Amino acid sequence: MHGNLQGRVSVVTGASRGIGRSIACRLAGAGAVVIAAARDDHADVVAEEIRTNGGQAIAVSVDVTVPGRIDDMVRLVLDEYGRVDVLVNNAGIVRDQLALRLTPGDWDAVVATNLTGAFACARAVLRQMVKQRSGRIISLGSVVGQMGNAGQANYAASKAGLVGFSKALAREVASRGITVNVVAPGLIETDMTSGLSESAHEAMRSQIPMGRLGTTEDVASAVCFLASDEATYITGQVLAVNGGMYM
Repeated sequence: MHGNLQGRVSVVTGASRGIGRSIACRLAGAGAVVIAAARDDHADVVAEEIRTNGGQAIAVSVDVTVPGRIDDMVRLVLDEYGRVDVLVNNAGIVRDQLALRLTPGDWDAVVATNLTGAFACARAVLRQMVKQRSGRIISLGSVVGQMGNAGQANYAASKAGLVGFSKALAREVASRGITVNVVAPGLIETDMTSGLSESAHEAMRSQIPMGRLGTTEDVASAVCFLASDEATYITGQVLAVNGGMYM
């Protein structure tokens, strides 16, 4: 386990499934208090699982495209715990389509959740982190934001935008003891990929030098490292977890 996160109050958005669920469970396993945030009520199941395994967690229903709901969540966290140490911006959606056919609505929806939502969450926790003179903001990017992918112009733009946003923010808050980084997963084995055909899997694996898709645990390990004291001097970076797919 990377570092000891005992008692660190950690907010994870999009925590109800896949990568977000793994991150929430991994942080809790390292001793963090986890606020599992999601639009649906599956976050309740994740928080319950963490508590069953001896960890500390509460579930919060939040839509990151509604700033008022984010403020309510942060207020609840501060009322309950008095601080916020880690923010993991993991909430994200896809609306895949070739750019020629991509509707303005599908562009706006993806950017609103993946990029503007991350900004809104960071802004909501920053005042407290500045007051504490400590904090970790970790956003989930994507290999697609680094290398592009046909049919994902909106998604790629939102994930590339997270990199620029994180680097700018890292410069603004570094003197306050706050680090801001991005973890950029490659092709990861999740519910979304499990339904694909063997030939589709083979095509995906052929792009990856390590010859396998990543696991949600691979990504959670990287996030946990950046949240730990071992990463105190790392800020404004993109940590790629992609098996060598993009270098």
